[in-house]
Amino acid sequence: MPRLDESKQPVDAAGARALLGRIVIDREAFGPGVVRSSPFESAPGRWPVLDDGCVWQTSALPPDVLATSTRHFQVPAGDGHGRVRINATVTVHRTREESGWETAHAMEEVLRCPGQVLSAGEELKNLWGASLYLGEQLNGWTEDAFTESGQYVSEEDGGPYRYVWSQGQFGPVTVAVAGKGAAGFSDDALNALVVQGTSRLMIQLKQALAKEGG
Repeated sequence: MPRLDESKQPVDAAGARALLGRIVIDREAFGPGVVRSSPFESAPGRWPVLDDGCVWQTSALPPDVLATSTRHFQVPAGDGHGRVRINATVTVHRTREESGWETAHAMEEVLRCPGQVLSAGEELKNLWGASLYLGEQLNGWTEDAFTESGQYVSEEDGGPYRYVWSQGQFGPVTVAVAGKGAAGFSDDALNALVVQGTSRLMIQLKQALAKEGG
């Protein structure tokens, strides 16, 4: 892990949005076969919140978040498999401590809600998660790693199919990629897409905020 250059941390929303532009990824980061979905980017200024009924809602950005971006991709149906969905999210917090709390909240949400409603007709089931600090169980790529997996069920796409989420942190920023599988698409192939996307995000994040020379 490189050292964080705190002088490069954004101090306001405009600086955070500029930083997002250096970190976010496009379809090329995942390799061939992945295309943009429509809509491509989530609405700016909105934040996902898991309510008491384990249903995802959106609200205004919380005070600790300067900016966030979620981009949507897919592997179109073909070659014997259904449509695969992929989301890539980058969130810029005010401080390193606040980005760490985001990971802690993610773990709490899995424990509280192993079943979650994403939207009308879309659900996650049998979720479990794991969090590893830097140095634990060969975690050498992120200050705080979080993984979540389970099953994805959709009225439109069917299921249950594999669902996986991978999140990393460097300084005040978290990056994450989620994958929703499909019939005929192997778990290993889905995992590889999520790892590829998360790795590219972390490389670009470290390039943006690390001290020169490590």
